[in-house]
Amino acid sequence: MSEPLPLSTVPARTSTRDAQQLRRAERRLYLGLATAITAAVVLGFARTFFFRPWYPQYAQAHGAPETIFYVHGVAFTAWLLLLLAQTSLVTAGRVDVHRRLGWVGAALAVIMVVLGTVGSLVAAARPSGFIDIPMPPLQFLVVPFNLIVLFAVFVTLAILNRRRSQSHKRYMILASIALIEAGVGRWPFALMNTPSPVPGLGMIELCVDLFLVPMIVWDVISRGRPHPVTVWGGLALIANQLLRFKLAATGAWLAFAGWAVRLVS
Repeated sequence: MSEPLPLSTVPARTSTRDAQQLRRAERRLYLGLATAITAAVVLGFARTFFFRPWYPQYAQAHGAPETIFYVHGVAFTAWLLLLLAQTSLVTAGRVDVHRRLGWVGAALAVIMVVLGTVGSLVAAARPSGFIDIPMPPLQFLVVPFNLIVLFAVFVTLAILNRRRSQSHKRYMILASIALIEAGVGRWPFALMNTPSPVPGLGMIELCVDLFLVPMIVWDVISRGRPHPVTVWGGLALIANQLLRFKLAATGAWLAFAGWAVRLVS
């Protein structure tokens, strides 16, 4: 997921030894990002999924009871493990194995889109709506739906750019960042319930957006400017956060959401 840095992206005055060091640093960066994304999800779902037997009362009160969410949890875990495996393979220099596993990731992404869509509709169809979410379920449905669309778009672009490693790796990380909001929203920190210093964004969205920072910093260090995928992908993620609740309040969205939920009711 983070193939070697092409020589074309290395400044002309950089020596061969410096270029090799830059490549190694890049590999460690993307492995670190994959690890941080995984840790963010595990932390958020520790009490309701990953370590559920140790938190029975909390899991019963705050965990989803439907079977589909256990299946979705397994698929999500598989995605995170694959993300770690792919970045680890590139770090170890096994790009050949990394490429062969790529189509496994593509198939898993399709499964996740289907499970995420159906799971969101099941949650919205509950009489009580989404667990621990006070917003009306038809309106809140805009959040998982938009994130699923972003994930699908980023993965599709990653597949189309699989021979352009600098774009491919960024799209895959962006796709994974798009999925972590539910996990971040369940972090057991009081900070998550405090007002955000950034207008228009809550603390959950702000914490998710912080995962973009290492990519931007690395782009500036290695290229002298942010990569176009980092810029446009990051803007798409933030724009989604700023605009989705405006969409949720429209009659067109409520009509669509109501129709979609009836499909699983």
